[in-house]
Amino acid sequence: MAKKRKMWLPAPPKRVKHEAPDSVKRILKEKADELIEKTLKPRHIKPPPADIDLNYLADIHSKWYRNYFYFCATYNSPSPDAISPSFETKFARMEYADNEKFHLSYMRHTEQWWEISQNMPMLECLQLITEESLFIP
Repeated sequence: MAKKRKMWLPAPPKRVKHEAPDSVKRILKEKADELIEKTLKPRHIKPPPADIDLNYLADIHSKWYRNYFYFCATYNSPSPDAISPSFETKFARMEYADNEKFHLSYMRHTEQWWEISQNMPMLECLQLITEESLFIP
């Protein structure tokens, strides 16, 4: 059996991180909050289950952190054995690219972000978050 040869390959270029302007941050926050209130909350938030040991979705919100805009879900844990009464998970991430375009990612079951599109306009990202089943909180 032949021995495999190892060789050096050039590293892929690092992505340049751009700072999102305050106007883009404000507009995206407004549009995302409107989308959450009109579409995501009515679709996904249900009354608490009768079984006290189950976690349930209590709220959906959004927030900026550095160059990333997150869609977050808050779950309540009513069980007496729960570590905390509630916890937050992030289910969608928009990274500011440049020129009011974003890279869109979702949180996989492996707790890793998986990028599904690059350089998408803001409105297309928001539309994809409402339509694609990958973005269920």
